[in-house]
Amino acid sequence: MADTSNTRSDAGETSGAPASGVQRLMRYLPLIAPLLLWSVPCWVLLYAGQHWPVPVAASGTALFALGLVGMPLAMVRGHGRRQQDWAAIVGDTLLGGAWVLFTWSVLLGVLLRLALTVAGVGDGQDRARMVTWAVLGLTGLLLGWGYFEARRVPRVRRLEVQLPRLGAGLDGTQVVLITDTHYGPLDRARWSARVCETVNALEADLVCHTGDIADGTAERRRAQAAPLGTVQATRARVYVTGNHEYYSEAQGWVDLMDKLGWEPLRNRHLLLERGGDTLVVAGVDDVTAESSGLAGHRAHLAGALQGVDPALPVLLLAHQPKFIDRAAAHGIDLQLSGHTHGGQIWPFHYLVRLDQPSVAGLSRHGDRTLLYTSRGTGFWGPPFRVFAPSEITLLVLRSPQ
Repeated sequence: MADTSNTRSDAGETSGAPASGVQRLMRYLPLIAPLLLWSVPCWVLLYAGQHWPVPVAASGTALFALGLVGMPLAMVRGHGRRQQDWAAIVGDTLLGGAWVLFTWSVLLGVLLRLALTVAGVGDGQDRARMVTWAVLGLTGLLLGWGYFEARRVPRVRRLEVQLPRLGAGLDGTQVVLITDTHYGPLDRARWSARVCETVNALEADLVCHTGDIADGTAERRRAQAAPLGTVQATRARVYVTGNHEYYSEAQGWVDLMDKLGWEPLRNRHLLLERGGDTLVVAGVDDVTAESSGLAGHRAHLAGALQGVDPALPVLLLAHQPKFIDRAAAHGIDLQLSGHTHGGQIWPFHYLVRLDQPSVAGLSRHGDRTLLYTSRGTGFWGPPFRVFAPSEITLLVLRSPQ
């Protein structure tokens, strides 16, 4: 690998786009969401025709009220200025549980009750109680399975990607992508070590981390991130910042990754050469970098590509898939991203799709540019993954020649 780029990162593009209606709505979502997440299941499970005895209804209502009040308080204490890990664990777990309970209260509250009515099963109270037990049973099952999915070492997802401009000398280049490890309140140092062992077993030419290493500062999460220093690649290990680094002293994470032997591609590029052919490996800061106020941090693609021969193929690391518009405008061949977690807990991916052009997998944008969006290696917040499994991605680059 040869470093030929301009390292300046503060003279670049700015989005300058006004907030969309969806973005404005998202600002108020934290105020509306807790009320919906707890009140809808409370009504469906306790008051929609079940006619539970008063002690049962009162106890259930008290539990929902406790969740409604306790979840936001725990989230604030866990993710606000105090950064109390125990509170973050409680708040995040309640958030994930409430989301699954809300989802299936709505779906089964309508579909199962309709099916039972059409089938003529029981009277109104019987059907309502069947819905309650079905929702509670399914929610418990999904949360148990989702917890296992979130905590296990991700499976390796393998795919071949043909790049029309890739030279024959680089055919078969193996690129491993990990992203969104989100080391956080739940200590995952052993998990981190096992992920790195899995990566090393792939014997990749290039290993990439596309950001959101952790929730917390580098000093605070150092023990969980330390195994990243054991990752091996025959050519290089490269890293770009994600939005969560900018919530937790991003420069500290850049410095730590550098010490661990990774190349922070902050609006820079490297050249991967083999068999007489060259691949440009470029990276940009996350799109939230400029608003962070950190000097020199911003997404500056033109700076990352400064001095690059326009005839060479380019592999770009950018944390968020929505950077693909800029990538396509610059003729990038392949962008690797994370950020979405594949939605993490179904059906949250429908909301993610409002903000991002891709939630998971390989997609084409424009005449040349491909985007691969990883579902992420770890998880954020709620320790659950439901119908959105984590992944370690092995991409084999193919030349048409």
